[in-house]
Formats: sequence, C-alpha cells, structure tokens
Amino acid sequence: IGLDAPEVESTRRAGEPWGPEATEFNRDLVGGREVHLEADVTDTDQYGRLLRYVWVDGKMVNAELIRNGMADGRDYPPDVRYSDWFHDLERMARQEQLGIWSR
Repeated sequence: IGLDAPEVESTRRAGEPWGPEATEFNRDLVGGREVHLEADVTDTDQYGRLLRYVWVDGKMVNAELIRNGMADGRDYPPDVRYSDWFHDLERMARQEQLGIWSR
C-alpha cells in the first residue's frame, strides 16, 4: 500500500527501468525473514491482491523502498495512513537522486 514500484519484465508486459533493482532490493529486505503485515482500511484491491504495510525487524518495507528510490509514494484512498510520511520520503529520495530519481 502507498507506493508504486517499477515493473519487471513478464510474459504480459515489458519491464520498466529500475524494475529488476527494485525487485532485488525488496528481496534483500524480506527474503527468508518473518514479516508482519499491517492492514489499513481496504483488505484487497480490485485484482484480489492483499493490501498491507510490510514490516521486517522493526522497519517498514514500503517506506524503505520509497526512501531508497526504489518506488514512489502513491495515495490509494482510503488506505492513506502513512501517506504524508511516504511523500516526505519520496521528496528526500528525489533530492538525493536515489534509484528511480537518478536519471
């Protein structure tokens, strides 16, 4: 919830710049670790995907992706609990030209 990360190549679509890097960054954060999932207002999206904030070792994965320029912050009302924080993190990543903001 609250972010949009670049897509990786699939049989249905071409990949986007930074897609593989964002995927690897996410894998490094959560791979093989126990995660805690935090709900907001909506349980699933229109495609049936579970909507959650993901926590690992006291860090929110959603925020780490945005903070490191691997995703941009997005509002998906009514699930906006951390929206202001996410937008602040995106501003900092843009200023520092991290990840997707380095082009």
